[in-house]
Amino acid sequence: MAHTGEVLAQRQVTHRSNEISAFAPLLGGLDLTDTVITADALHTQHGHGRYLRARGAHYLAAAKANHPGLHRRLRRLPWRDIALDHYAKERGHQRIEIRRLKTAVFAHLDYPDAVQALQAVRRRRDLTTGKLTIERHYLVTSLPPGAVGGAQLAAFIRGHWLIENRLHHVRDRTFREDESKVRTGRLPRAMPAYATWPSDPCARTAGTTSPPDSGNTRRTSSARSRPSAEPDQPGHIAIMQRTLRGAARLIKR
Repeated sequence: MAHTGEVLAQRQVTHRSNEISAFAPLLGGLDLTDTVITADALHTQHGHGRYLRARGAHYLAAAKANHPGLHRRLRRLPWRDIALDHYAKERGHQRIEIRRLKTAVFAHLDYPDAVQALQAVRRRRDLTTGKLTIERHYLVTSLPPGAVGGAQLAAFIRGHWLIENRLHHVRDRTFREDESKVRTGRLPRAMPAYATWPSDPCARTAGTTSPPDSGNTRRTSSARSRPSAEPDQPGHIAIMQRTLRGAARLIKR
C-alpha cells in the first residue's frame, strides 16, 4: 500500500506457480529505495531478503515454523532481561489490548543482513467473557539499531495487517467474492481484479499493472495503499497474495 491509499500493482499467479515466486515480479516495477518491507512468514525466504537488500530496501521478516532454527533461536533469547522498547494499551470493542515490543542487536543471524531480533507480545482480554489471549511473534530486521524507534517499529508490525481490512474484507464482504455465482469465461477472475484495480497513474507505467490474463490462473497478487497516520510518518505500501492470505507491506522511510 502507498501512503495515499491507491492500488499500485496486481499480478496473477498461474496454477503452475505460487505466491513465493510472484514476490519479486510484483515488486519489480516499484521503486524500493529507502523502503521497509514487512511480509507474512510465507515470504521469509533468504532469496527474498537478498533481493530486497539488492534493491536498496530494508525488511521486517516474521520467523515462524517455516524457519525452525531461526524461530527457536529467537524464542530462546533472554527476553525477560531485555529492556522494553515500546508499550501501548488500548480499550475498545469490549476488550483491553496491551502491546509490548522488545529488540535485541545481533552480530550475526541466519538471514541476509539481519542485525536485530524483535519480540512482539499482544495481550488481549475480552471484557464480556473475561478470556485472556496472549500472542508472541518473533521477527528479524535489516534496520540498524537506532534507525527508527520502538514506536515506529511497532507501527510497522501492526500496520502490516491493515491489508486484511483494506483488501481482504472488501473482496470478501463488500464484493462477496466467495459467494459469487459468476461462472462464464474469464469473468470469475476479472470481477475481483476490478475490486482492487491499481489507481495510481504512475504505477500503471511500472509494468506490473496491466489487466491480468484470466485464462489458466487461480490467484491474484496486488499492491494497495493507505494514508499514513500522521503527515510526517512514512507511507505504507502493501503487497498481497490473495489465496494463501500472504501479505507484504512496503513502508517508505
